[in-house]
Amino acid sequence: MKRRILLQLAAGSAALAILPKLANAASPLKELRLDYAYYSPTSLVLRRFGWLEQEFKSDGTNIKWVLSAGSNRALEYLNANSIDIGSSAGLAALLAKANGNPIKTPYIFSRPEWTALVVRKDSPIRKLADLKGKKVAATKGTDPYLFLLRSLNTVGLKRGDIEHVGLQHADGRAALEQGRVDAWAGLDPHMAASELAGGSRLIYRNVAFNTYGFLNVREEFLANRPAELARVIRAYERARVWVIANPTEAAKILSEEAKVTLPVALLQIKLRSDFSNPQPSIEHVKALQAAAPILQEETLVKPGTDLNRVILDLIDTRFAQPLIVRT
Repeated sequence: MKRRILLQLAAGSAALAILPKLANAASPLKELRLDYAYYSPTSLVLRRFGWLEQEFKSDGTNIKWVLSAGSNRALEYLNANSIDIGSSAGLAALLAKANGNPIKTPYIFSRPEWTALVVRKDSPIRKLADLKGKKVAATKGTDPYLFLLRSLNTVGLKRGDIEHVGLQHADGRAALEQGRVDAWAGLDPHMAASELAGGSRLIYRNVAFNTYGFLNVREEFLANRPAELARVIRAYERARVWVIANPTEAAKILSEEAKVTLPVALLQIKLRSDFSNPQPSIEHVKALQAAAPILQEETLVKPGTDLNRVILDLIDTRFAQPLIVRT
């Protein structure tokens, strides 16, 4: 298996060599700006081992890492041209793209079940319908927030039927455990930590409402620096293959970076993350097409927005194909 992976990495290097000549003519990149996030274990591995720093050392390129506390932050940084490459949930990326954020998604960093609806261990809330009129914490513009809206929709409730409390993910956990809100749309590793350390309960889970981990790139960067983007994806592939082969060691890195216990990190990586399919495809197009109506129903995008067109423009199903390692 290791020999096959090495051969495929070599094939990815060969594919990199035949990218458009425009990239070869460009001057060396002075700085490469990308995010890392606790909801993206491969980004943590990549940063820990310095593989991008090694890859770009001969070019004299400085690697700048920026922490994204949630999809909303990663997408804000991309929109503000503060980073070139950032990680977010799929539906959050679609929402941003539909509202004018100039991004594309050439790579999938994981298929996680990273969000669910959470209550305290002693809460009388048992089901979705019980959330009517309750205070629910969620980070607007992220998968947990959109997961909350879609979940409520399954029992005939809308955003106006609850009292939404806008908090960043870690603050949402604290508010729940301190009794300042009745429920929380959680995000791992904070959610796993609340379960294991605080006894919090998940009252609603639906892996189909978790819309993948999208690695997004600014359109301008993709157009002007395709060779550099390919090198980043190749490094992400190295990290992905390593995580699959070394899940416990990857969990230790997550534990140290996110300052959570090892059991929490193991729960996130071993039981709630699927790293097997990084190639954007019709699977991801269909997932967003199924999720998109909530954006219009809750007027999160302008009326008349052609979300199907936006989805097809967002997901790049071709760029990473020659760089993917078949594990």
